[in-house]
Amino acid sequence: MTTFDLRAWSGERLERVERALENWVGVEAPAGLGEAMRYAVLDGGKRLRPLLVLAASEAVGGNGQAAVRAACAVELIHAYSLVHDDMPCMDNDVLRRGKPTVHVKYGEAGALLAGDALQALAFELLTPADDGVPEAMQARLCRLLAHAAGSAGMAGGQAIDLASVGVKLTEDQLRQMHRLKTGALLQGSVLMGAACGEVSAAEYAALGDYGAAIGLAFQVVDDILDVTADSATLGKTAGKDAEQDKPTYVSILGLERSRAYAQALYDQALAALDASGLPDTRALRALAGMVVDRVN
Repeated sequence: MTTFDLRAWSGERLERVERALENWVGVEAPAGLGEAMRYAVLDGGKRLRPLLVLAASEAVGGNGQAAVRAACAVELIHAYSLVHDDMPCMDNDVLRRGKPTVHVKYGEAGALLAGDALQALAFELLTPADDGVPEAMQARLCRLLAHAAGSAGMAGGQAIDLASVGVKLTEDQLRQMHRLKTGALLQGSVLMGAACGEVSAAEYAALGDYGAAIGLAFQVVDDILDVTADSATLGKTAGKDAEQDKPTYVSILGLERSRAYAQALYDQALAALDASGLPDTRALRALAGMVVDRVN
């Protein structure tokens, strides 16, 4: 297998995603709402979720227009969740992606509305009238995103998180919380990419297993970085989990066992790609490595 250049691959695709987000986000929103929406989304973030959508779509020979729209939609859902999570009623954070959080810059009401509008725009992007995306595919993508973002996914995980402050969770309870809060949207990104093409049940299941493994690995690494990196590197406030007495993998397993668990999840992700039988999963493999090896 030839060497895969993740930087070159992702650079080309990120340019496509950024251009689409620039064209679509907040351009006609009134009364300063568009400015807040664009501040929340543009010029920041790793864009891991869009890259997972595009990598999975390419692995299955998917519809390119659908994949770009799905990539942008999942990033809008991620951005809205960060806007709301940072608010005083949730995590009360003042730094995100190396700059003041949306509620600090635009006020709590402005942040709440920006998050609401970003969530709505995500589903609007998935349902174009004339962009070569079949209606059945649009429906599948909407369902996958709604499931990943709702009570069975991200929102449900956040509810568990808020209810767990100061509570000692078991490792299984912590895993379930993070599978929903963080893992569901990452796994959903992979499955949305797969839904842009035609896949067998076995291929779809294998991609789902891959997404579940890297989704959990991402949170394990996040917990590690919260105690090993500084705020400047992270682009957000370091040490917040311990300060707020939140259960984490490091608090339950310790630092070294957490690192070993992240590596085990990476190995699971690669095994799932092997089991998929898809001819070219190099981008997905490289993204799994990026998740585990990242420094912010």
